[in-house]
Amino acid sequence: MTRRGYPSDVDDDTYLFLLPYLVLRPKDAVQRKYPIRDVLNALLWVARTGAQWAYLPHDFPPAETVRQQAHRWFEAECFLNAAHDLRLLSRVEKSRNGEPTAIIIDSRTLQSTPESGHRAGFDGAKKRKGTKVHLAVDTLGHLLAVLTTPANEQDRAQVKDLCLEVQEATGVNVEVAFADQGYTGEKTALDATDAGVELIVVKRPEASKGFILVPKRWVVERSFAWMSRFRRLGRDLERLPSTLVGFHVLAACVLLCNNLKPLFA
Repeated sequence: MTRRGYPSDVDDDTYLFLLPYLVLRPKDAVQRKYPIRDVLNALLWVARTGAQWAYLPHDFPPAETVRQQAHRWFEAECFLNAAHDLRLLSRVEKSRNGEPTAIIIDSRTLQSTPESGHRAGFDGAKKRKGTKVHLAVDTLGHLLAVLTTPANEQDRAQVKDLCLEVQEATGVNVEVAFADQGYTGEKTALDATDAGVELIVVKRPEASKGFILVPKRWVVERSFAWMSRFRRLGRDLERLPSTLVGFHVLAACVLLCNNLKPLFA
């Protein structure tokens, strides 16, 4: 690399760990014109800054090349596979079982943009038009599953799909899911049971006002806060929901890499 580095660039140890997950073609494939590391650094720059593809600095590979490769990585679940292995490493390092038995679920609504407007819905509670991101994390805040829907769809309607994705990711190891009061209802509990999960709604203390650190629920809210440091996730800037999911998984993967850097050395 001959250019000056950006703060978003991966270091040597992180790159060597991620490289096996990102190689979709042989090193000498005729389609490959730019080093994988340069393309990865360009993608991370976009994720961190939230800039449009066309505004990618000229010392990176062409924007269209980076965009197309990013979609290939997202479609092949490269970062999802890396995040899965990183989660196992992180849990074992903290003397936890490799796969969790409890999860926390929640959602947030991202403001729509002209790119995402055709699939946006109106969230009556947040008074915002956009896309809901539904997240499931373990008790350490590690991502297990992420879904997107128009913002007008109810949180409780996504419980079964979210729990099924979690069970697939953990080998049907999860037994309990904690959630806020937006997930109340007998049907919602039955949907979770169909996926082999007991849904427990953690309620705020009665007559409470303002910010309160609610047990269990704060973990997933912290995960949303961590991911919001990636400005690409500040709004729904994507034409395809799969790209929005891909950027969330990429953010989770980078966060795990940063936490586990001492193990890479």
